[in-house]
This record gives sequence, structure tokens and C-alpha cells, in this order.
Amino acid sequence: MRYLHAAKELGGRLIVAINSDDSVRALKGEGRPLMPAGERAEILAALADVDAVVIFPERDVRALIHEIHPDIQAKGTDYAAECVPEAETVREYGGRVAIVGDPKDHSASEIIRTRLTPKAGTK
Repeated sequence: MRYLHAAKELGGRLIVAINSDDSVRALKGEGRPLMPAGERAEILAALADVDAVVIFPERDVRALIHEIHPDIQAKGTDYAAECVPEAETVREYGGRVAIVGDPKDHSASEIIRTRLTPKAGTK
């Protein structure tokens, strides 16, 4: 929530791009995503700061960035500006990358690994 709010405060419309189910599976493995893309998009679209949600099928967002040319590509604090995979695509047309939000101290992968996976010797 704070990440999306911070992205919206950069100005203009906030378009949130999310990976399709197939691309999540390709990136994270079988059993993922935990929630289908349509449901993830519906939840995000209901948030006040979000103006639109786009589901993209590729492993990364470069093709969509190339198509819509956002002025600012906002990424969370789990990235450093120099390590954003699509940064060069954004800079090619004069856009910029901004790192926004609170420090990321959790992830779905970590929750699955620590809370949902049985420990050795337990059922």
C-alpha cells in the first residue's frame, strides 16, 4: 500500500503492471502464483491510488514500458535504481526510474518458505 501511495505521489496516473499467471510461474515455479492474475488485478484496481491495472505476459515489463512510455517507472525498495531491469528501456525515451516506498522486509516467497512449508519432522 505505501509503495503504491508513494508511486502515485510522483504525479499523474498510476498504472500498475502485474505479471500474468504464466509469467509468474515461469519466474517463481510451479504452485505460483498463489492468487490468479484477475483477482490480483481486481484487488489493486480497487485501491484509491491506482488508476489502472495491466496484466502483462512477458517475464519482465520492458515490452509494456516500450509501448506506454511512462514518464516515471516506479519500483519498490527491493531494487536499486542502477539494477532495475527495464531502466535502459525507460531512459531510451527520456523517462526516469524512481525507487519508492518503505524498505521491503517481506515477500510472498519468504512467507511460503517460512510459514507454509512444513519443517522437517513435522506433518
